[in-house]
Amino acid sequence: MKKVVLTLVFLAVAIPLAWILFYKYEGTIPRVEVTLPSLYLKKSYEMSLKVFDKGTGLRKIVVSIMQKDNEKILLEREYSPSSVVSFFSDKRVNEDSFIIPVESRKYGMNDGEALIRIMVADYSWRGWNAGNVFYEEKKVVIDTKPPRVEVLSRAHNIERGGSGLILYRLFEENVVSGIMVGDNFFPGHSGMFDDKAVYAAFFALDHTQGPGTQMFVTVQDIAGNSVKRGFHHYIRDKNFKTDTLKISDRFLEFKMPDFDLGAIEDTFAGSQNPLLDKFLYINGTLREKNVNTILSVPADTVGDQLWEGRFGRLAGAATRSHWADRRTYKYKGKEIDRAVHLGIDLASTANAKVRAANGGRVIMTDAVGILGNSVIIDHGFGLASLYSHLNEITVNKGDQLSKGDIIGMTGLTGLAGGDHLHFSMIVHNVFVNPVEWWDPAWIKNNVTSKIESVKTMGK
Repeated sequence: MKKVVLTLVFLAVAIPLAWILFYKYEGTIPRVEVTLPSLYLKKSYEMSLKVFDKGTGLRKIVVSIMQKDNEKILLEREYSPSSVVSFFSDKRVNEDSFIIPVESRKYGMNDGEALIRIMVADYSWRGWNAGNVFYEEKKVVIDTKPPRVEVLSRAHNIERGGSGLILYRLFEENVVSGIMVGDNFFPGHSGMFDDKAVYAAFFALDHTQGPGTQMFVTVQDIAGNSVKRGFHHYIRDKNFKTDTLKISDRFLEFKMPDFDLGAIEDTFAGSQNPLLDKFLYINGTLREKNVNTILSVPADTVGDQLWEGRFGRLAGAATRSHWADRRTYKYKGKEIDRAVHLGIDLASTANAKVRAANGGRVIMTDAVGILGNSVIIDHGFGLASLYSHLNEITVNKGDQLSKGDIIGMTGLTGLAGGDHLHFSMIVHNVFVNPVEWWDPAWIKNNVTSKIESVKTMGK
């Protein structure tokens, strides 16, 4: 009996003691999640820290930044110890998170390399009660100076719906630069000059942007420091023609079967005029989707000028619709819709040969809704030309073209009512007036003379 009692007493003491020792000597290092927006520290910088210890709980956290012998504590936090006997102590903290501002300039630190140090310890008895310790150093670069930019081109005259070119010099690498026009960003590209620090950016005003539109050069470095620079420019206003297109039943019966809208077709079935409702959907919703598709393509560009001289026009063609015409659609004398025509319609003979307006590389050959069979040619630096309603396409994506190479035949695919070529010019993601690019004097005054002037600066 006595032996049983002693055994029970021993177990009553040994088991809790073993549990305490097992619990307090746990060997799992705290888990730490560090999020740095960048390894480059700018003036305004915040790092995110999350710490976890599911065992004995958090004891201490220290975060500091160090440059040479200068160390600044960014965060220091100590936690109350947990009970020796209770795994479920209310005092124990198993996780915490912080947003830590880093203001290196206030700490007397200069631009250059630095270290961020992170130490997290728990309440384990390991290491002579020092606990399990997480320690990590992260190399960072303090960069608080905004990038420099110098605008090299001087005159920048542009009209509503027109194109422009600006040339500028950067003084550091690994930056994102370009031109802001209103809310639209036009990226700059190196490669036009032997000096890779000189950048070129074609930019544009869309048909809604006129005098008063804000424009400036913007540059952001890898640390997130940014600078804006205005440049001398003059915006001319421009009025556009109006046009009325009469939609007939004959046209609807002729063109609407060309468009397979899938399940959407069912929504027109019970209406009074299914073909007219289908046309309105195509002319509105589908048109918007098709335009977005087309304008996303010229992002596939190269930093190389693939064109030279004026752009070509469909030979022997008459202009049937002008750029940015304000179109009103009427059915049986009643206005039913409106749209803006963002190209020029050129009509010659049926199945006329369509030639590349200038040198470039084919970046799209596809059927695109209302535009029908279409080709897009990249001419470099975000400048592209579009050829639509083609009856036949004779080139493939990736083909390198010279000015005058045949790319297809005119036709009436898409929403075309008769055989013609819909021709557009695009700068990055904006349709622009093609007439400018057909005019050798405009190209000389607004593009090539600027390039030659900057080349002369380097001599």
